[in-house]
Amino acid sequence: MKSSFFSELKRRNVYKVAVAYAVVGWVIAQIATQIFPFLEIPNWIVRLVIVLIAIGFPIALVIAWAFEATPEGIKRTEDVDPVAAARASRKHTWIYVVVIGATISFALFFLGRYTAGNKSVVTSANEMPAKSIAVLPFDNLSRDPDNAFFAEGVQDEILTRLAKVADLKVIARTSTQKFKSSPENLPDIAKQLGAVNILEGSVQKVNDQVRVNVQLINALTNAHLWAEIYDRKLSDIFAVQSDIAKTVADTLQARLTGSEKQMMAAQPTNSTEAYELYHKGRSLWGKRSGDNIPKAIAFYEEALTHDPSYALAYAGLADAYVLLPYYTVASLAESVPKAREAALKALKLDPNLAEAHTALGKILNFEVDLAGSVREFQRAIELKPNDATAHHWFSNGPLSALGRFEEAIAEGKRSIELDPLSPIINADFGNTLYYARRYDDAIAQLRKAVELDPTFFYAHYNLGFVLEAKGDLSGAIAEYEKAKQLSDDPFMLALLAAAKTKAGDEDAAPQALQELDRISHQREVVAYDRALLYLSMNNKAEALRRLEQSFAERDGSNISYIKVEPVFDPLRGDPRFEALVQKVVAPK
Repeated sequence: MKSSFFSELKRRNVYKVAVAYAVVGWVIAQIATQIFPFLEIPNWIVRLVIVLIAIGFPIALVIAWAFEATPEGIKRTEDVDPVAAARASRKHTWIYVVVIGATISFALFFLGRYTAGNKSVVTSANEMPAKSIAVLPFDNLSRDPDNAFFAEGVQDEILTRLAKVADLKVIARTSTQKFKSSPENLPDIAKQLGAVNILEGSVQKVNDQVRVNVQLINALTNAHLWAEIYDRKLSDIFAVQSDIAKTVADTLQARLTGSEKQMMAAQPTNSTEAYELYHKGRSLWGKRSGDNIPKAIAFYEEALTHDPSYALAYAGLADAYVLLPYYTVASLAESVPKAREAALKALKLDPNLAEAHTALGKILNFEVDLAGSVREFQRAIELKPNDATAHHWFSNGPLSALGRFEEAIAEGKRSIELDPLSPIINADFGNTLYYARRYDDAIAQLRKAVELDPTFFYAHYNLGFVLEAKGDLSGAIAEYEKAKQLSDDPFMLALLAAAKTKAGDEDAAPQALQELDRISHQREVVAYDRALLYLSMNNKAEALRRLEQSFAERDGSNISYIKVEPVFDPLRGDPRFEALVQKVVAPK
């Protein structure tokens, strides 16, 4: 009975149909998984094809059992002459089908395998990575305007989790903030941001309930790749953010390592109050103007009263303190130790927190520990490959200061890819090109930064640096004048007076030195500012004394760069100066 059943399966060609179906199904599956992504066909269609292949298999076997293909057409198996069927079964057409199908299948498999690494590199039409994404600002649908910070926080958390995936290119929030949540000109935005895919959404928070509505769109084809609405309790917001990030990564077919999956799923705090306060601080820190950084510090500190083990809040505090002297009258001597303390506390709570390593890298740069700074930035980028700030500070920090320009320029370009519309990142890349003495490139880059924000004093005075290095003193003085009008930083006064002195105004530098003495009673004036003025007067001995004082004060934001700073070319070869350079670059 058993043997007759299998003989009947053979006679009815069920075996042949099963093998042929499996091969052809495999070919179709390979086409779907390997070719569809290149054509920007949504991932759900790929899954649908696989499901239909699986459903069709038993149906094909039933049809093979019940019907037979004959020269006269399709007939029920019971109506076919067994002798004629046996003769027909000797034909080898089905074997050719299997062989050809298997060949195509293997070809597609190896094509996919050996080109998989290139999928995420660029799309030929627009030179943008296929696995690139920008998370646009989420609309705040709550009646309370204060919940706008909460909506920003949801966007930022999703972006932060995606940024940990090395196989993705994730655009920084600084650049995406310039666009509204549901814009009409997606292709234009994609081009500006350098991202193929756009995640947009809205957030509505009412008491302890929150609704998050998201949709993932291919900006080039306007294809909707995925959408979901989450109605949850506020305490579940972290799980929602993790689920969104994981689904986006899966939809874009990003390869996730085990550690990346863990970091994406991590919950930074159990306190929703601390979470909201942290994101208020982060939003203000990103603005970098007026009294926003002191306000950010207050929010971070309040967040820590709700959750003293909130490592991200400590990292935020470190970032805020390390930049505080450059946007307020706070002194380096007071701010940098506070920044260090906060960064080390964050790392004690979470040794794998990329943001804390980034902050510590900046702090060590400012403390003139360049080797230590390199180490921290490398670790930060390893943990969070898409962190534009880490690439930015690494490029314009220790790599530039040590004269490692090939690496510095590569990191600078990467930071611009991740945050293309950031004025500070564009300006600092111009500054790196200046240190590398690529003056024409530096001027073009800094003019772009000025175009992004004409009121950004930092871009103006860095443009002045380059023009002065090229011998265009009048152009440099014009840029320093603009910077001085936009900022009351004593450094602007020193730069302008030094340039005027070189242009022949003998009174400019002495008057500026007197003015700095007056200002020093109200705010910190670093020795480096005076060094520039003495050098402009060709008083090299006093300039060197002030530079040595700058090193003693650990004014790393200035003194760290004396190895590569063109303005100090008149001092090169002086044993005293060269000894100071070695002290600066030596491992600490």
